[in-house]
Amino acid sequence: MTKLTVGALLYPGFEMLDMFGPLEMFSILGQDAVSIAMVAEKQGSVSAAVGADIGVGPQVVAEYDFTNAPQIDVLLVPGGFGTFPELENESILEFIREHSASAQVVASVCTGSALLAKAGVLDGHRATSNKQFFALAVAQSDNVEWIERARWVEDGKFFTSSGVSAGMDMSLAVIQKIFGDEAAETVAKGTEYTWHKDADDDPFVSELNALAGAMGIE
Repeated sequence: MTKLTVGALLYPGFEMLDMFGPLEMFSILGQDAVSIAMVAEKQGSVSAAVGADIGVGPQVVAEYDFTNAPQIDVLLVPGGFGTFPELENESILEFIREHSASAQVVASVCTGSALLAKAGVLDGHRATSNKQFFALAVAQSDNVEWIERARWVEDGKFFTSSGVSAGMDMSLAVIQKIFGDEAAETVAKGTEYTWHKDADDDPFVSELNALAGAMGIE
């Protein structure tokens, strides 16, 4: 199998586990199977979120910017409170459009699906998002079939997950699809992670829009 490039999209205020949970899963496959490219609008350090605070978290280095990013096979888009300002950033939306068209898999975690929806790449597809901020994603497009009760949703090459830790379950499903059952099971065991394999079993649907409502997002 051809070595795949996982392109991790960084922006200020991204949620750390959204990004590094899935990347840990892919990294266990080894460097002969995958390479990981950290991409942001500008090369250099990008701050993660700490809770709801943007720009105060640990610095992560983007090796590539939007002009020199390599060909991406698996595009990974995290969520986080930094999603809110990025919804108005046409540069990141255009990057998502361009690389979603050529990627083998497009995957989002948490409110990352709001960015995919705003970019228009989820039109005509089923998708899900963070349950507590579900309305944020829904507000970005009426042309997406939003699934409330889902840990993650697979529709063609698009994989979208619920909040934060759900990204690891989704990533194992992506690995299973590309590399097979044995590879996914080996990664789950290697990370000592209990893989929730039922995409429709979402224990947090009871929290639907709990935070979105508090923030006046409808």
